[in-house]
Parts: sequence; C-alpha cells; structure tokens
Amino acid sequence: MRPKLRSRAMVESISPPHRITVDEYYDMARTGLIARDARVELIEGEVVRMAPIGDRHCRAVEELCERLQQAVIGRARIRCQMPVRLGDYSEPEPDIVVMRRRTGPHDRAHPSATDVFLIVEISDSSLRYDLDTKVPLYAGYGVPEVWVIDLQNRRLHLYRSPANGCYEHATSTPDCRLTAIPGISGATIDLSEVLGG
Repeated sequence: MRPKLRSRAMVESISPPHRITVDEYYDMARTGLIARDARVELIEGEVVRMAPIGDRHCRAVEELCERLQQAVIGRARIRCQMPVRLGDYSEPEPDIVVMRRRTGPHDRAHPSATDVFLIVEISDSSLRYDLDTKVPLYAGYGVPEVWVIDLQNRRLHLYRSPANGCYEHATSTPDCRLTAIPGISGATIDLSEVLGG
C-alpha cells in the first residue's frame, strides 16, 4: 500500500520544531530529563551530544590552559570546558575561553560574547563539527576570535574579525610557534607543543 502524501497546505501548516531556550535547558537538567553528568551543549535550540574526551584531547586542554594562565596572569580569566551563553538558544561549552576579568553582581554568571577575547576548540575527532557548526555560531554572536586546534593534522585554524555572521579573516597554518592572544597587549603563546610539534 502506498503511503498517503500530505497536501501542500497540510505541510505548510505544520509548525517548525520547538527550539529549546537556555532556561528550558536548565529546567530539563533540574527535572532529570538531561542527566547532570551528560556531555551535551545547547546549539541554536538543539541539545547536541558532545564527543568523548580522549587522552590526547585532555592533555592538550591541560597544556594549553596552563600556558594561557601564565601568559595572561592578572589581565584575563581562563575558563576550561565551561559554558558561554550566546543569546536565548545557545550555550556551547568550548574547551577554553579567554575572557575579561569581571567584578560585581554579574561576575558569577556564565560569560557572554561581550566578555570573551578568545574561544579555543581543541579537535581530535570533532573537526567538521567545530568548523562547520561552532565557528559560524561564534561568528554570528560576535566572538572576536576563535582558534580550532586540529590535533590530527597538527594545524591551527584561526578566525577573527566577525562581521555579518561570518569571520572576515580566516587562516589555517601548521606554524604556531608565536601566536598573539587577542585582547591582551603583547601576550603571545607557543602552540607547537600543544599540536605535538
């Protein structure tokens, strides 16, 4: 028996899928719909499962966090694998965030794009997702600079100068011996050891 096809009018009347807000996302965690230890993030209203963190990924995150802490001490704050709130429908959890130091009542809230100097995604098995989903997301919310550290190919994919939902400057290089940290005058970091060079 052939399936019954919907008429064009019926298809057009179906509402789009519900996009989950950040507040609903936290309600889902509070009520147990999302396990508290689940490795997920909210991307444009969709709960997305994150790739497992392997040994090489962990080592790279630890190494880079330590190096960044030393490079920006007293001038910025480093957050490792914690959320960034981007609007009402997205709360990704990048591997590393370099952000301005905040004081006052908003100091305890997750940072927004206006608090961020740099987001770093370390990619061992998630390169396509990082490049095709997360980089455009960060551009759309005006994150000033994003690094995707490609461990498999030993390359740094660098994106800066967001405008009209995309980055005007994008480069990919294996030479990461001296990389400037945005927002921190004179601060640089050697990424070659993180990349395994």
